[in-house]
Amino acid sequence: MSRAPLKIAVLISGHGSNMAAIARECREGRLNARIGIVLSDRPGVAGLDTARAMGIEARAIPWQGAAQRGVFERSLEAALAEVKPDLIVLAGFMRILSPQFVASHAGRILNIHPSLLPKYTGLHTHRRALEAGEREHGASVHFVTAELDGGPLVLQSRVPVRSEDTEQSLSARVQKTEHIIYPRVIGWLAEGRLTWRQDRPWLDGHPLLDPVVEDFSADRN
Repeated sequence: MSRAPLKIAVLISGHGSNMAAIARECREGRLNARIGIVLSDRPGVAGLDTARAMGIEARAIPWQGAAQRGVFERSLEAALAEVKPDLIVLAGFMRILSPQFVASHAGRILNIHPSLLPKYTGLHTHRRALEAGEREHGASVHFVTAELDGGPLVLQSRVPVRSEDTEQSLSARVQKTEHIIYPRVIGWLAEGRLTWRQDRPWLDGHPLLDPVVEDFSADRN
């Protein structure tokens, strides 16, 4: 029996390139999923226009500051309740969700972070990797927990750091891999290969104790 498409809500704060990559995979039938809504904490960002151009409902829930986090998250919950997503995908979403919000959606929120976690949580990951003289860098898809960028890892991409790299060139090369690995993890969920059990991810019936790693070192673009 075929599975029903996974219903997704995507949260963005900017251009939404990962959102667009996921939407293309859905539209072209390579991903058994459907984006029901795209929500942004910033009005007027390009990602909202991209989503609407792809026929996806998109709206802003403006962030009013940390003191108003409760109001923001109640509005967010109301918008999510309209589509009842199976999965919440953070795609360049720059707000920290409260422990209460995360707990209420445990095992149903994914994030992608531009570093080889646990290295370089937070911001400016490419700059920090270059300053530290790293020889490899990449991106990590993980389940979201209350710990910032600290949830269980699922899949990582690895790219070499080149001697001539700038922050911009390294960022572009890592982002290219993000557009591959994020839809892949969502596909594993849609296929039932990836599940959340006993407060941890399971892949193909086994606890996922270490992330799957994909090496992109052969990609010279």
